[in-house]
Amino acid sequence: MIGQLHSYVIDAPDAHRLACFYAELLGMQVQGTPGDDWVVVTGQGYRLAFQQAPDLQPPDWPDPARPQQAHLDVRVADIDVAEPAALALGARRLPGGGGDFRVYADPVGHPFCLVWDAPL
Repeated sequence: MIGQLHSYVIDAPDAHRLACFYAELLGMQVQGTPGDDWVVVTGQGYRLAFQQAPDLQPPDWPDPARPQQAHLDVRVADIDVAEPAALALGARRLPGGGGDFRVYADPVGHPFCLVWDAPL
């Protein structure tokens, strides 16, 4: 095991509004306010995150021209150990990232993040 699922992240033109929808649907709590670029929904041991994407072209299921748009965050204890292990599995580093996450593509090209020291 390289890491643990930290959150499932969904792009949205209004992150807070979509977070409120899922919080109500699932009986969870919203952590964030209108206008936030990143909103988290927690409860029952689970976490969903919603990322602001103002120009989002929503999926048109099942049309592959507009596929689903979301990514996994994988929590790791040590990025310096996890990154080479993920790369050895076939991941590749993508541009972007921050102080507590790095962005990668899986072998097919789907993005995911390795995150560390991120609170639930």
